[in-house]
Amino acid sequence: MASSAKSFLADAGYGEQELDANSALMELDKGLRSGKLGEQCEAVVRFPRLFQKYPFPILINSAFLKLADVFRVGNNFLRLCVLKVTQQSEKHLEKILNVDEFVKRVFSVIHSNDPVARAITLRMLGSMASIIPERKNAHHSIRQSLDSHDNVEVEAAIFAAANFSAQSKDFAVGICNKISEMIQGLATPVDLKLKLIPILQHMHHDASLASSSRQLLQQLVTSYPSTKMVIVTLHTFTLLAASSLVDIPKQIQLLLQYLKNDPRKAVKRLAIQDLKLLANKTPHTWSSENIQALCESALHTPYDSLKMGMLSVLSTLSGTIAIKQYFSSAPGTATTTARSFDLVKLAQECCYHTNRGIAAHGVRILTNISASCQEKDLLPLEQDAVFGLEALLVLCSQDDSPGAEATLKITLTCMVKLVKCRPHLSQSVVESLLTQLQSAQDNARILMCHCLAAIAMQLPVLADGILGDLMDLYKLIGQSATDKKQELLVSLATVIFVSSQKALSTEIKTVIKQQLENASNGWTAYRIARQASRMGNHDMARELYQSLLTQVASEHFYFWLNSLKEFSHAEQCLTGLQEDNYSSALSCIAEALKSYHKGIASLTAASTPLNPLSFQCGFVKLRIDLLQAFSQLICTCNSLKTSPPPAIATTIAMTSGNDLQRCGRISNQARMKHSMEEFRNLATRYGDLYQSSFDADSATLRNVELQQQSCLLISHAIEALILDPESASFQEYSSNGTAHVESEYERRMMSVFNHVLEEVESLNRKYAPVSYLASNTCLCNAVIALLKVPLSFQRYFFQKLQSTSIKLALSPSPRNPAEPIAVQNNQQLALKVEGVVQHGSKPGLFRKIQSVCLNVSSVLQSKSGQDYKIPIDNMTNEMEQRVEPHNDYFSTQFLLNFVILGTHNITVESSVIDSNGIVWKTGPKTTIFVKSLEDPYSQQVRLQQQQGQPPSQQQQQRTAYSRF
Repeated sequence: MASSAKSFLADAGYGEQELDANSALMELDKGLRSGKLGEQCEAVVRFPRLFQKYPFPILINSAFLKLADVFRVGNNFLRLCVLKVTQQSEKHLEKILNVDEFVKRVFSVIHSNDPVARAITLRMLGSMASIIPERKNAHHSIRQSLDSHDNVEVEAAIFAAANFSAQSKDFAVGICNKISEMIQGLATPVDLKLKLIPILQHMHHDASLASSSRQLLQQLVTSYPSTKMVIVTLHTFTLLAASSLVDIPKQIQLLLQYLKNDPRKAVKRLAIQDLKLLANKTPHTWSSENIQALCESALHTPYDSLKMGMLSVLSTLSGTIAIKQYFSSAPGTATTTARSFDLVKLAQECCYHTNRGIAAHGVRILTNISASCQEKDLLPLEQDAVFGLEALLVLCSQDDSPGAEATLKITLTCMVKLVKCRPHLSQSVVESLLTQLQSAQDNARILMCHCLAAIAMQLPVLADGILGDLMDLYKLIGQSATDKKQELLVSLATVIFVSSQKALSTEIKTVIKQQLENASNGWTAYRIARQASRMGNHDMARELYQSLLTQVASEHFYFWLNSLKEFSHAEQCLTGLQEDNYSSALSCIAEALKSYHKGIASLTAASTPLNPLSFQCGFVKLRIDLLQAFSQLICTCNSLKTSPPPAIATTIAMTSGNDLQRCGRISNQARMKHSMEEFRNLATRYGDLYQSSFDADSATLRNVELQQQSCLLISHAIEALILDPESASFQEYSSNGTAHVESEYERRMMSVFNHVLEEVESLNRKYAPVSYLASNTCLCNAVIALLKVPLSFQRYFFQKLQSTSIKLALSPSPRNPAEPIAVQNNQQLALKVEGVVQHGSKPGLFRKIQSVCLNVSSVLQSKSGQDYKIPIDNMTNEMEQRVEPHNDYFSTQFLLNFVILGTHNITVESSVIDSNGIVWKTGPKTTIFVKSLEDPYSQQVRLQQQQGQPPSQQQQQRTAYSRF
């Protein structure tokens, strides 16, 4: 609970004051200058933490220069500490500004008489290869040290050679012959050859180098048939092929050949491991013959461990394009039937194997075949997959060993995938899960509940009839208070919430609350309440949040829970809405708004500087504005009923050419138009919220998208029915019915959207022009239908699984943020923008940053001096650049003009572009001030002109020398 709570509402603002970058560096520098070895070592090992906290070049450059000094004058133990720090901070190395000075200090140790000092220096150079790939003195030292008689130095040279080969083509070409001579030389010991061979994996910079390396490796495989040599050589062969790409099919054949013909198990295991690597990296290069050969080897091997490895490769391939190629190759021939029979026969044979791992891979292959090859008639395969999954479920749910749990996870994942692709199998799968749930171990029950919830979210397969069994199990579990039981209570409650699509009955709520009071802690109750909010059971959620209010120690947590309670109460008020009862609808919305306003006040109080709850506040404010817009629309429709347009309104509209006249009075027209614009504005704001939520999960983003679509739907309905029926188009709003629905909330919202669109379209077709009474009824019913779907508060509202932020540094920057930077108006300001991308514990979980878009704009705040006629191009600065972060760091420069004298406000705003090319407005936005001053020469000329004196000849012919 503590860790989750800390990640959500961090109260870290109350700790001791953190040191700024300079103070922290001075503190460590004091340790480095200490006369005690222990203090020096302690200071050195604290540098990575400093780099993590202050990842900008100016500090990193200073710090590394200090470390280089320690490396130059310290003893070998200190050098080793500096080496470890350099290796840990590899991604910060490119931020060193004085690379030459840094390398010079480190490199001076290479001339030491101590071979250990030379070895540490070589390892240091190897670790720095990314920033000095083409340093010839480093290349020369490595080549020299390879001939050393000291083993430690030679091993260090091999490490450095491998790192430089990966970075530098010149070094790789130059060292390749030397490495091959050493490997083939009789004087080189075998253990040294084993260390030298992996260097060849980096010889992929051009085709001829890769080809010569492959030939050498081919010779080694045949010349040195010992197990160790074959294993190292084959693995290097695979890595070289994976990097150079062109030789992958040959490598797959070679590995399959060793797997089939070599009798040694160690070699077979290595071949399987490398085949798995190639299956993951390049599944499209696997031919049908390769898969067939692997199937035959798996069918004929008597060893379970090897069979499991081969099945692991096949199960990886079965989830990729390779399986379609396998089944579609050479249609109609006899070989096709035999091949497909071999793979299917292998999978069917393994489904009921005594080894759980083999059985799991067998059912996974069958599931993937059923999911991938949907155009084929695979009914027997589907049944085999279901039976195999059920058998594994029975076997693993009774066993609480770690191996059984891992197999069960694979089984349940396959079940969800199979049901998603083949919905007609859902009933039998769900029944087997519910049957096993009664007798399974607690660990297995938790996983099975997750699986049931995942299936039920996609398909409404859990009927109300099973609630009794689930409630009995819930009562049974609630009698124990162990951690596993607490986890199981949450999982089972989630399944109950998903299965009861309508409101929870009083009996179910009573049972859940009783069990929570008896055996659970506050954290379990909060998690169950959170799930109730996600599933739209707001009544249950409100009661649970209310019970937790007095159980938290921090006022921020209290306000957070209080806001959730108010939001749940607000949504609960909307469940009583009824069609055609508009007065009660208005009172329900008013009651909900009252609770929402209380909740947003609490939510604001719950935010802290470290966790501002910006998404939550934005989402709730939009919900409040949406409810107010709905209320306003119903009021406008009611006013049209009380003061309908005159009977000749349609004729007036046609005569005047203003279609708005059909609404009657001018006030009604304006209100309807205002209402439509308000809904469009809300849709735009929902779009902005979507764009700012880079770290949100897909379900949360889909939820925001649905809210946006509901706003667009109502604005479209107003336009189509009242304001402009003729030009309104239905094409862009028609739903794509084939799209896969991920949750019950989405299913219900899409159903309402389709129903409203059909109503609007049918009214437009039947009764053109539509009577004001029919259009008002349709609009009000649409609003009520949308509000009757209980709002789902998705995961990102409660929990942030991915965290990404950008930190910007501008230079030049003033000492005091309020002070402007002085620049002459005839010069350009070179603004350097540096940035660091900071991640949480799970970087790139939902999406990754491809590039950062930097937008720089300047606005004139206050003018000084006379007005001159200046070209419009020179008056403003609007620039945009895209930069790709490298090791989470990026930098770029902008040249800005400030021709107009006065104070200018420069704003630098960053947004990110993910790997799909979508732009996300993540921020931050940084501002600095610039004061544009008149240059002295122009000032002098202007003053002389004001005094009536012509400028002197010397001043007119002013050169660069005259400044001095």
